[in-house]
Amino acid sequence: MTSTEKDKGNRRVTIREVAEDAGVSVAAVSKVLRDAYGVSDTLRAKVRQSMDALGYRPLAAARGMRGQTYTIGLVLPDIRNPFFSDIMTGVNNALERTQYRALIGISQSSATGEMAIVEAMIDRQMDGIILIGATEDRANLDAIAARKPLVAVGHHEPDITTFDTVNNNDQQGGQLVVRQMVAAGYKRIAMIGLKSTTSTILAEREIGYRRGMIEAGLGSAINIVQESQTLRDVQITARRMLQAPNRPDAIFCWTDFIALEVISVATELGLRIPEDVGIAGYDNTVYCDFAQNGLSSIDQSGELLGLQATRLLIERIQGRSQAEHFVVPPRLVIRRSTSPG
Repeated sequence: MTSTEKDKGNRRVTIREVAEDAGVSVAAVSKVLRDAYGVSDTLRAKVRQSMDALGYRPLAAARGMRGQTYTIGLVLPDIRNPFFSDIMTGVNNALERTQYRALIGISQSSATGEMAIVEAMIDRQMDGIILIGATEDRANLDAIAARKPLVAVGHHEPDITTFDTVNNNDQQGGQLVVRQMVAAGYKRIAMIGLKSTTSTILAEREIGYRRGMIEAGLGSAINIVQESQTLRDVQITARRMLQAPNRPDAIFCWTDFIALEVISVATELGLRIPEDVGIAGYDNTVYCDFAQNGLSSIDQSGELLGLQATRLLIERIQGRSQAEHFVVPPRLVIRRSTSPG
């Protein structure tokens, strides 16, 4: 290989080279890159073919100077919960036929960490942001939305006008779990929630649990224990609950991630599931179906949440200003963990 060929292999292909290869003007290539109105499918296909053949990649910084980088920020609370993988699948599927790409940040469920990631995404001129399970309060969310198009997945405030939301009907989901547990014969149904002052998801699921208990005439047995998401804390809490003199005969966990740990603790204590204790989660993640778990759980269609969040964000980026709030109805998937006999 000659030095000229090496230099060519190491440098970026220019927009002019793409235009020459496609037999069109530089302005035409620019229109395709900007998804400009009026570009024909034939022209778009011709330019795309040349881009692929030459290995052309638009320079994000240069595009940012022209107004868009075609990148969106996706902020996750953590990467351990498999439910977030379902949402990410939906986001990627929604972006597949667009020029947009998602870049991911992990906040570790910390409001400080979350805000730092959001600031970094804004500094890098990302076109919009999707926050999943945000730890920010309303004022901070409004402040973010004033600077960038924003969609919050898992934030219940239907009066919001500054940004869009995508949710499961978490209140209804909590009621569905309690109703099934009551129908299965459980009476002392407890709930493990999350220690949080900003989580509207948790608040809605707790309301659903309370309503389900009152509806069944079990209002006096309402028992909500709030805990952090660290596995050690969940294990300690589950062990304390299951070893109590009047222990719960069923536990509704606010997420599968927690419920699977409760199954582990119950098994370690020699309790039979579901005969001695019923356990249900929320999210219907892939691990629920594993034979050793057989976990009953609310399916909130994570992939659909990701698809809709991405659709709404791109609409926001393209100029829509009226807020939209998309809600997915929950579906209870009953498995062995809450089906005694």
